[in-house]
Amino acid sequence: MESALDYHTARALLEWQIELGATDAIGDAPVDRYALPDTAPKAKKPAKAQTAPEKPKQVDPVAVAKSAAQAARSLDQLQAAMDAFDHCELKRGARQLVFADGTPGARVMIIGEAPGRDEDREGKPFVGRAGQLLDRMLAAIDLNRTENVYITNVLPWRPPQNRDPKPEEIGMLKPFLERHVALAKPEVLVVMGNISCQAVLGKRGITRLRGQWDQAMDLPVIPMFHPAYLLRQPQMKRQAWADLLELKARLEGKA
Repeated sequence: MESALDYHTARALLEWQIELGATDAIGDAPVDRYALPDTAPKAKKPAKAQTAPEKPKQVDPVAVAKSAAQAARSLDQLQAAMDAFDHCELKRGARQLVFADGTPGARVMIIGEAPGRDEDREGKPFVGRAGQLLDRMLAAIDLNRTENVYITNVLPWRPPQNRDPKPEEIGMLKPFLERHVALAKPEVLVVMGNISCQAVLGKRGITRLRGQWDQAMDLPVIPMFHPAYLLRQPQMKRQAWADLLELKARLEGKA
């Protein structure tokens, strides 16, 4: 008996397998599936999830300013603390810190708005044309910065292009201003211009506020026109003179 299939029989069997759907050969030798071990492949352990790096903690510049200001026990220490404060962008564009001028411990403390070009160059407040006018105004009521007036600004650094300070800049640096007043110990505050009124009194509208006594930082406060405004609007000098007389009367105990 012949074991080999003849050509025609083998072809017929192949065609029958193709008809059943067996069109692909998967191996040269048959595989007994029942003889395979009854074990499922082990699942791979999932890779450990990578933890995202911790975000750096956000710094609160107001809290930093409060801490640095309260730590200052003298005006010199306060100036050093302000000079070391790096959270205000104004510092990067200014030449130097403009801290104060005049006589520490004077009865009158004037708070201006922010340094201008001349102040930024010389490191003192009110040294340009507005400063010269301020000196003449003070002299008219027997005051001067070398004997009985102390002067500073809301901001110690010049804003670019002399723009108005932003509310967040005022809020960030206000703790230094409050500590400055506490260490200087004046009897009266003079706030010159809208920015100073906003920072000290929380109010704006200098034409409405000027000449009227208010209270802030446990001290009497009188708002006045900024000398720079008077240079642009000389017709307002009459009102400025009335405010100076009001200040003089207060200092002499008549108001």
